[in-house]
Amino acid sequence: MKYQTVLFDLDGTLIDTNELILHTFEYTLEKYFPGKYSREDIIAHLGDTLIKQMERFGPEIADELVETYREYNEQIHDDYVREFPGVRVTVEQLHRMGIRMGIVTTKQRRTAEMGVHFIGLRSYMGAFITYQDTRKHKPHPEPILMAMEQLRAEPESTLMVGDSRFDLEAAHNAGIDSVAVSWSLKGIDHLKQYHPTYIIDDMSQLIEIVESGKIGK
Repeated sequence: MKYQTVLFDLDGTLIDTNELILHTFEYTLEKYFPGKYSREDIIAHLGDTLIKQMERFGPEIADELVETYREYNEQIHDDYVREFPGVRVTVEQLHRMGIRMGIVTTKQRRTAEMGVHFIGLRSYMGAFITYQDTRKHKPHPEPILMAMEQLRAEPESTLMVGDSRFDLEAAHNAGIDSVAVSWSLKGIDHLKQYHPTYIIDDMSQLIEIVESGKIGK
């Protein structure tokens, strides 16, 4: 077995929260800055922590923006969250193979737990690192290193799977291999700039990577 541990980002990787996130941003920004920001403005900053994103839009009221965002996001959460194709089957197969798994997200714990429980994957995750658990956040390696410590993982046999540059840079900074998912909202050409070890078009391709370090044609 090439890899023994797989770490996942959450939003945009395991669960399709794209419309949830975009709709919540649009609601929040329109409330405070009517007509000022477009969906493209929002997409440009996805992947960073929520507070840093809000500091870009309204630095003087960033905390208030975050509070409004989170309140509305929880209200509409279950109406928008979906599992990406093949995620559950792949996670279950990795579990049967004895692969240790964890989630490393910049999302706050409450809504991160909501998403993972909603699609029934929480029991497979031996580590669950959220915004509240570390002082520094992706692309800093601290969250990944914390997950690896909890899972007793070795760098040479650990993968980080994600949909943003923050995931790929964090993996590089932690000294582990990375997997970019082609269903990223920002597009795979954007992610290629950050030199992922692998690129997958379907979550099931993770099985081949874990077994051999290769993706079959």
